[in-house]
Amino acid sequence: QQLVRECGYHCAGRVVPHHLCPPDGWATATPARHAPDHHAHHGGYAAAPHVHAPAHEEAVRPVPAGHAVHEHLSTPTEMEHMAHEMGHAPGMSMEAMVADMRRRFFVAFLLAIPVTLYSPMVIETWGLRLPVPFGLDRSLFLFLLATPAVLYSGQVFFVGAYRALKNRVLNMAVLVSLSVLAAYLFSVGTTFFFKGEVFYEAAVVLLAFVLFGHWMEMRARSRASAAIEKLLNLAPPKARVIRDGEEVEVPTAEVRVDDLVVIRPGDKIPVDGVVTEGESNVDESMLTGESLPVPKKPGDVVVGASINKTGTLKFRATRVGADTALAQIVKLVQQAQTSKAPAQRMADRAAQWLVAAAVVFGVLTFVGWYVWPGNASLVFALTLAITVVVIACPDALGLAIPTAIMVGTGLGAERGILFKNATALEQTAGLQTVIFDKTGTLTKGEPAVVEVAVAADASAAQQELLRLAAAVEQGSEHPLALAVLKRAREAGVEVPPAEGFEAIPGHGARARVEGHEVLVGNLKLLRERGVNRASIEALAERARELQGAGRTAVYVAVDGRAGGVLAIADVIRETAKEGVRRLREMGVEVAMLTGDNRATAERIARELGIETVFAEVLPAQKADQVKQVQARGRRVAMVGDGINDAPALAQADVGTAIGAGTDVAVETADVVLMRSDPMDVATAIAISRATVDKMRQNLYWAAGYNAGAFPLAAGVLYPSFGLLLRPEIAALLMSGSSFLVALNALLLRRARLPATVRAASA
Repeated sequence: QQLVRECGYHCAGRVVPHHLCPPDGWATATPARHAPDHHAHHGGYAAAPHVHAPAHEEAVRPVPAGHAVHEHLSTPTEMEHMAHEMGHAPGMSMEAMVADMRRRFFVAFLLAIPVTLYSPMVIETWGLRLPVPFGLDRSLFLFLLATPAVLYSGQVFFVGAYRALKNRVLNMAVLVSLSVLAAYLFSVGTTFFFKGEVFYEAAVVLLAFVLFGHWMEMRARSRASAAIEKLLNLAPPKARVIRDGEEVEVPTAEVRVDDLVVIRPGDKIPVDGVVTEGESNVDESMLTGESLPVPKKPGDVVVGASINKTGTLKFRATRVGADTALAQIVKLVQQAQTSKAPAQRMADRAAQWLVAAAVVFGVLTFVGWYVWPGNASLVFALTLAITVVVIACPDALGLAIPTAIMVGTGLGAERGILFKNATALEQTAGLQTVIFDKTGTLTKGEPAVVEVAVAADASAAQQELLRLAAAVEQGSEHPLALAVLKRAREAGVEVPPAEGFEAIPGHGARARVEGHEVLVGNLKLLRERGVNRASIEALAERARELQGAGRTAVYVAVDGRAGGVLAIADVIRETAKEGVRRLREMGVEVAMLTGDNRATAERIARELGIETVFAEVLPAQKADQVKQVQARGRRVAMVGDGINDAPALAQADVGTAIGAGTDVAVETADVVLMRSDPMDVATAIAISRATVDKMRQNLYWAAGYNAGAFPLAAGVLYPSFGLLLRPEIAALLMSGSSFLVALNALLLRRARLPATVRAASA
């Protein structure tokens, strides 16, 4: 904090959700103490920004003794940086800064009208000579009008310029201050000390236009910050927990790990946890974008800020405060919006050089017109010098990248696609190959019965076979047994009770069902138990076909005869095929990576339309496969969900983790797909490409505009064509450039994205 303040930046507190209380010493905008040690694991946010004013008193209540405060911590954002650069007071909320900039703009704008109407420019151009009130001298009257505008409206630029120069930085505030003060101070000199033309209107009009541009920019940025604050405040302020055997209501900030939380229909879930009792449907759309409620039963995970729709649930808290999924989402969005893309770093360097160039060219313009033969007046030379400085203001260049990044990351967050940083957002646009891990990414990662083959091909026989098999498997916890039970439930089969259940390790299981001896397992089990050989041979060919297609064949025998085969396989996600098709339409090569046998891998690849398959790959070899594709000169994205995918995610140019994956995969990845939807890979690329297009358009426009404006403002066309720009016109043109850049970035929201098309069709 001390180092941050020595650099001249604000460091006055931390941003926390309304339902949480900041630690002692951080609740106000006064100099704060160092963060308590128990927050060190949240990423080292020692240099946190100012505190946002809490919406209600609960946010600043005292911390109860013995309870750790779990808060969401925020890194410094573009808005905080702008607050420093623009000279806003420490501790100002984003909304307050927007309101402050709006007030300063209206003061400058309202005073600019009479200053312009009484200016020499209007008299010379239109011959409009308005009577001066109270018989005052015209220059003195203009001084009285312009001074409040310059001192009040321009104060943010002057303070920002002082801070920048103190840190040996040239920024936009330096250039604006130089332009405004040069015009104003020269006019003051001609008013009181020497004769000459005044151009107060240049200073005031410039301020009005620049302030309008920054007001619009701050409004756009505050919307992104408001979206983050809305996310932060999705969690409810209170939670019902069981303490000492009784149900009590406590602030969400006081919920601790392993607390038993009670959720009734209509309640918001306060923290993350695992259901221990009850069944219900939970609306998780605010976090995942999934419109349909998700069924929850004991053992399922619930996420803080989601809404319980039907039944009552009890769950054990596993993550609270800054560790919840909600807080992590907000953290990722903030990191993306505050990070700088490679193009942004280039634009920052260009802006600094542009400020220096503007000062140098301004001085050369003044010297050239005043000293060079031609007898130009001091006022004329100074006017052109000020015009050069004004029109070179790098506002548009400074806005070109951040506005596009803010809109692009916001678009992704709305669709459950989290870009961890601006570099990931930019690099995603250049992807040429996407490698999907199969299990859990293209497939659901859980076995399911995909076919029931019986000796006598009749629907009734299929139902009966499934009924008997499910009766035996209800006594087993094996994943294949659970798949059989799930298929029976989906088919509406009533499962009878079983007697004498026996699990046979490595083979299967047996039990008596309604007086029948039923075996469920592999071929070896049937042979060892003396099942009729002819009945087995009758099903052997079909079983081999299923196994050749990458499915697991489970035999069912009833009373010593083989009755049929259940084909079990990993189920492909519903949107996987459409996602692959979209990627191929976008010119992206799609490959699949799996540790499964080649038959299974190729079967799934054929169904999805994937031509490149890496099968039978060991976990340690996944990163090597990514390297091989990169060695062909391809920019690669790896999409995975497991711990064994983490090295490949790190090796890829853009690592992409699905939200349902492991923490290790999510932490390693550059992009997180919260909905675990393969379709969102295409959407992420589309958002990135649209964002990069806007970044390039903005950069080309801003750089080209400033480069072309220098000679025009310096008056090189004046001797031949009589074409000359006054500072007021230069200010208008400069502000117009900034407005077009910001507007172009906002047009990103109208981009046509794959997810939008799918939603419409659905």
